Amino acid sequence: MLQHFKFTPMFENRQLPGWNISFFYRNERITGEYHPDGTITWGNKQPEDEEAVKVMIHELMLYHVYD
Repeated sequence: MLQHFKFTPMFENRQLPGWNISFFYRNERITGEYHPDGTITWGNKQPEDEEAVKVMIHELMLYHVYD
């Protein structure tokens, strides 16, 4: 489960898509960039269960951003 999920726009012009994301997963802080096509570029560390984490992030982004 992801904890303390946060996302902020990459650009001041909010019409340009792209978000910086951060969250805690298994007691480790993980950062990255969520791109408009759904790809994720990991910042500091790639999570252990990358595919499961990607699914959780996509669901959160669909709910918060694309709703």
